[in-house]
Amino acid sequence: MTTLSIIGCGFVADLYMRSLQTFPDVQVSCVYDRDATRLAAFCAHWNVTAATGFEDFIKRQTSGGVILNLTNPGSHHEVNRDCLIAGFHVYSEKPLATEMEHAHALHTLAKDKGLMLASAPCSVLGEAAQTLGKAVRDGVAGTPRLVYAELDDGFIPQARYKDWISESGAPWPYEDEFITGCTLEHAGYYLSWLIAIFGPIRTVVAASADLIPEKIETGETAPDFSVAALYFENGVVARLTCSIVAPHDHQIRVVGDNGVLSIKKAWDNAAPVRFHKRFNIRRRLLEHPIGQRLKLGRKTHPKVGRWGAASMNFALGPVEMLNAVAEQRPCRLSSDFALHLNEVTLAIQNAGKNTGAQVMTTSCDKMEPMSWAV
Repeated sequence: MTTLSIIGCGFVADLYMRSLQTFPDVQVSCVYDRDATRLAAFCAHWNVTAATGFEDFIKRQTSGGVILNLTNPGSHHEVNRDCLIAGFHVYSEKPLATEMEHAHALHTLAKDKGLMLASAPCSVLGEAAQTLGKAVRDGVAGTPRLVYAELDDGFIPQARYKDWISESGAPWPYEDEFITGCTLEHAGYYLSWLIAIFGPIRTVVAASADLIPEKIETGETAPDFSVAALYFENGVVARLTCSIVAPHDHQIRVVGDNGVLSIKKAWDNAAPVRFHKRFNIRRRLLEHPIGQRLKLGRKTHPKVGRWGAASMNFALGPVEMLNAVAEQRPCRLSSDFALHLNEVTLAIQNAGKNTGAQVMTTSCDKMEPMSWAV
């Protein structure tokens, strides 16, 4: 039996708890939230032990333990730092930090103390992403040239988001979401896939805008639309869009010399991966409209049912870290990976109208595929 602990018991914590149910060998040792009412409701619903404060939370940790940081984005840096200083591995919800100076400091701190530091999202460890990665490595579509990735969630400001309640009763934190911005919240889902498959990004050319600044009555909101051209060191170029304004579209397409690899649902671990072969009919060049479904042919990971817009196992990341600790090996979601992901995401979010090309200062290796996706 392995254990982890959770700090932050808000909306997303329920998604992690439901996902952790699919790993019976993982136990949540204790949880903490600064909101006593929210903490009590969470503990009652999931039958987990509450810490009485942050100091008590830290005292309850075991040597080599993993802390899952699910606090609001503005608290990520401080909480990650304090947990690392206390000597514990940390898996943080995205972003790792809202400022690169803080992200670099966390990266250095983890390295100096010999600790693992990773950040969400972890869908890159899921079946759909791993199947896509294997198809690229195997050259199914030929040499990859271009990627189109969309993370557009529809016109969210008109949705009934104030009625969105988690399993244990936590409201969707719409103010945090709008202030943090959809790029910091969501771009990582496909950025992590792309970096894992194609390696580091060298240059970002992006634009972002706050198209609906009146989303909340108080506070400055972040951009609700961004588009980026990503130039990878290996020559691949990707276009990534992210918005809470454009019609819902979560597809990704990898264009190769022989055809197109595609997935239509970024937030579904079991989403079909298809290869659309390119061919000529008379004078027309076409890709097969349906495509051949690609499968790994091996048992992968536990799946969770759909909840809201997603069907993702949020526990894949923390469990990967727990396994890495137990096996004394590097975590696939490394601190280098987290830092590079953070830099690219912030470059896109903060692009504004006239930033121009931004050269990345961080790098990371391609991610080792899961053992069942080799």
